[in-house]
Amino acid sequence: MRILIDRFIELLKWPVAVYMLFLFPACIRSFYSFQFMTWKYVAFTIGIAVFFISRNMSDNGIRSNIQIIAHECTHAFFAILTFHKVTRIRVEGDNSGGEMEFKGKGNWLIVIGPYFFPLFCFFVMIGISIYAQFADMNLFLNGILGYFFGYHIDTVFSQIHEKQTDLPKVGYRFCVMFLPGANLWALGSILAFNSRGWEGVWLYQRLLGYLNRKNYEIVISFLSEIF
Repeated sequence: MRILIDRFIELLKWPVAVYMLFLFPACIRSFYSFQFMTWKYVAFTIGIAVFFISRNMSDNGIRSNIQIIAHECTHAFFAILTFHKVTRIRVEGDNSGGEMEFKGKGNWLIVIGPYFFPLFCFFVMIGISIYAQFADMNLFLNGILGYFFGYHIDTVFSQIHEKQTDLPKVGYRFCVMFLPGANLWALGSILAFNSRGWEGVWLYQRLLGYLNRKNYEIVISFLSEIF
């Protein structure tokens, strides 16, 4: 089962990269559809600000350790999601990096996961959904989501560099095609959740599909005029 899943994901590698490349303009256009002048987004923005203030006040070693742990846990998340047994997660004592070991060959999704997927935000969103089943939503929860939104942005920017060993494994051409669109898609999905929960995330995916079709029609029309 695990081998079949790995092979299937590998077959999807370049189609997904091409899709994310074409999705990038739609993701940019989608941000114009958000109504940011609401109390939910005020609380969300305050949460982002609190993160960056606390970041500048925290110890560099502790911050690096947390980022490494989150990085390796995201690798592990996608390993488990694709039916691989995680055998060890290790963090270097000098904050130079970490390692996640699992059984099986693996796939590109496990390798690239930490560079676009907001793991902490994802679990916060699940937690908020559970909380909302028993109590009313409040702006404090939007602030918590904003805090981890800021954490995700900071983590992604800090770990994409020329010395990163994961990126060459999937290829720099793939990274250039996949990561910009994938990151904007993830950020937009979090913003949509902040507006209307999981319903907002679903509506956001529909919006991206609509914008993508419009962009496709524009490109086809432009090419038709040229040729």
